[in-house]
Amino acid sequence: MLKTHNCGDLRAQDAGRKVMLAGWLHKRRDHGGLIFLDLRDRSGVAQIVVGPEVADARQVADAARSEYVLAVRGTVRLRPEGMTNLNMPTGQVEVAAEYVQVLNTSRPPAIPVDGDGRNVSEDMRLKYRYLDLRRERLQHSLMLRHNVCKFIRDYLSARGFIEIETPVLIKSTPEGARDYVVPSRVHPGKFYALPQSPQQLKQLLMVAGFERYFQIARCFRDEDLRGDRQPEFTQLDLEMSFVERDDVLAVVEGLLTEMMPVVAPHKRILSPFPRMSYTEAMERFGTDKPDLRFGLELVDLTDALGQSEFQVFRAAQESGGRIKAVRAPGCADYTRRELDELAAIAKGQGAKGLVTLAFAADGIKGPAVKFLCESDLNEIKRRVEAREGDLVCIVADQPGVVGKSLSALRLTWRDRLNLAPADLIAFGWVVDFPMFEWNTEQKRWDAAHHPFTMPKREQLGRLETDPASVLSDAYDLVCNGYELASGSIRIHDREIQRRIFRVLNYPDDEIQARFGHMLEAFEYGAPPHGGMAPGIDRLVMLLADESSIREVIAFPKTASATDLMTDAPSVVDARQLAELHLRIAE
Repeated sequence: MLKTHNCGDLRAQDAGRKVMLAGWLHKRRDHGGLIFLDLRDRSGVAQIVVGPEVADARQVADAARSEYVLAVRGTVRLRPEGMTNLNMPTGQVEVAAEYVQVLNTSRPPAIPVDGDGRNVSEDMRLKYRYLDLRRERLQHSLMLRHNVCKFIRDYLSARGFIEIETPVLIKSTPEGARDYVVPSRVHPGKFYALPQSPQQLKQLLMVAGFERYFQIARCFRDEDLRGDRQPEFTQLDLEMSFVERDDVLAVVEGLLTEMMPVVAPHKRILSPFPRMSYTEAMERFGTDKPDLRFGLELVDLTDALGQSEFQVFRAAQESGGRIKAVRAPGCADYTRRELDELAAIAKGQGAKGLVTLAFAADGIKGPAVKFLCESDLNEIKRRVEAREGDLVCIVADQPGVVGKSLSALRLTWRDRLNLAPADLIAFGWVVDFPMFEWNTEQKRWDAAHHPFTMPKREQLGRLETDPASVLSDAYDLVCNGYELASGSIRIHDREIQRRIFRVLNYPDDEIQARFGHMLEAFEYGAPPHGGMAPGIDRLVMLLADESSIREVIAFPKTASATDLMTDAPSVVDARQLAELHLRIAE
């Protein structure tokens, strides 16, 4: 080995010890008689002192520059009195160098590697990702990711789960997003698909009798990207046989509850995890992935204001819409510009407008006050629990628009007013989702979760006659405003699966072509089973206090799904295209 110790491991008890260190030159300071080198490796930074008595080492240190790779041999000693650095784990000691060697030189870094990188453009950070990854911030995030995955493997293995890898080249089947497809050279005109998830494969492993499976799985989806999405991502995939919904939830809740103090001891969690139905989540928060770290729940005013003289409210009620409000504490003094910003947020979610009422010391203010009688205003105040200094925002529209608009405002106030404790990880369960969603463009039903989800057994009788009323045995794990995991009890009966495909309007020949292998497998004694798939990227993002999963992935893509470091995607030459029997359309 070129080093006997890691730079960041040296402590006061190592004083007097001969060491060999190797790493990158983080900083160099020439104080005339002494040259100080901050040597950095993955573990941290050690201060090296090169004195005039070691002429050869001093000559090398004098020529060394930022990010040179150095080897240093010397003796650990306590820093002089008054020179300790309590902000560094190694701040009590330094290494008196006897020998310094340049293992490799470096060009001046294209981007700075100290600091957190937030003042560097993301495009530059991604282009020079191998430099960006030298930052303590990113190295900490990737170590955290490693610890999360290691804990998962140890925890599930101790509970009878078997880790099994599933293929990356599979058949294209509908999973909710567009597939990435791979042309076959051996089979002209045919394509593999990269898996959006190992959904069918893990179900087939249950048919195969493994009973408890897991995998840290790579998944691929060709969809529009944002801060918490990437074209390739990682999830914990797990499946269990002979279980009901609460059995699956108990395993995942136990895993996360025991994981948190080990990998993120600085975080608190709500325990046990709160549980609510999809309908309750939409009523209370306007979203099926609520942030449970703070209140400001939506308040329904439809029955109180639906017959109001205010035409906006009356029209919403008469058209089957809803009237809901949310309270912003201490925001009654918002300026006209700030109120316009709130209205723009609501309109961005489809709302026609936003009604604002400011509860000031000298009365209730707002353009809508003149249209509301005193009893209306009193009822709003009572239900919303408005106090002096509060601002109440009301949206009257179709239920989906109302929910999205007020949910967006609720999150706006979360961030502006710092309502969510930074150290709290608020997991929660959302259960009993609708089985189907109506596709207005194609005039057909789509699976709200995926087509292998089991409907509530007691509602199977109205599967074909009233699909809108059927609930699924699906469940989501939400956390701090994100969907962290999705799962369900699966269909294991061939006839029920065929009925679902028919509700989804798949012709029999397409059912056979796409899913024949699944239906046939169900004829060979498929056990009842269910599972879940928590997202590793999002979990680590939240634990690392980051706002984008790109910060916890070693080599992520940009928001336009490009790799600036390797210049992917890229063109391929005509010979490769010919081998794949492809031609680029003009």
